[in-house]
Amino acid sequence: MCDQDHSEKELLELESQGKITRRQFGVLLGAGMAMMLPPVQNPVSVVESEVTIKTPDGTCDAYFVHPTTGTAPGVLVWPDIFGLRPAFRQMGKRLAESGYSVVVVNPFYRTQKAPTAAQGAATAIAGLIPLMNGFINPTTLQISDAKAYVAWLDAQASVAKNRKIGTQGYCMGGPVAFRTASASDRIGAAASFHGSALTGNAPDSPNVLAAKTKAQFLAAIAANDDTSRPTEKTVLKETLGAAAEVEVYAGAQHGWCPPDSGVYNEPLAEKAWTRLLALYGKALA
Repeated sequence: MCDQDHSEKELLELESQGKITRRQFGVLLGAGMAMMLPPVQNPVSVVESEVTIKTPDGTCDAYFVHPTTGTAPGVLVWPDIFGLRPAFRQMGKRLAESGYSVVVVNPFYRTQKAPTAAQGAATAIAGLIPLMNGFINPTTLQISDAKAYVAWLDAQASVAKNRKIGTQGYCMGGPVAFRTASASDRIGAAASFHGSALTGNAPDSPNVLAAKTKAQFLAAIAANDDTSRPTEKTVLKETLGAAAEVEVYAGAQHGWCPPDSGVYNEPLAEKAWTRLLALYGKALA
């Protein structure tokens, strides 16, 4: 009874702050997770909705959130292997409260509607590998999806047509965000957080494609990823030059940004968040 009362009190506090819905809280509680993102300073009022986006291969389910009034730069968010879930809805809402029209997509829509990971970031990765492989291996799927999502954003009344669009990705979404920059000249900025396989020599490698664009880039690399791929930071700097901010986050473990991650590191996640806002403030102006 005490645990139930405590949970209800916590829910009421989160609801009053606009940080979570009762349904989202229930999912998190059932998965044994908590979600606490620092509030945005002077947040704008936002509107949230679940949407569907037509692609060449079907219909993608997604979460769309944008300022209540006026127009704002569009942002396309690519989740990690755990997919579209409450944590990423909260991350998207926080970004919208900072003045952006944000869509967070379900990258695995061809196979399964969200949620694709029953326990969020606590889900065993082994069972999710087939979903990821089905999306990651054929890079043409990433490009065709990116084009469809960018076109959808541009069709929304809340998206500013006279300002560039941003895109960001986490883990497997990192390289997809870089490839998205090559899919449309509407992309002005792309950010990768603990991204996997960001570099290569093949024509469709994320860094090779990114270098052919006029976008600005941010690559936030986890310390343990740098240990396992020590040349990646150097290759990114050499390939993208002044167009990219590349930094290894000392003390950060792979997956440190989403608040439902077992290695969530709030101070370093906030540092990455600050650099993201700086990137968008410059490149999407």
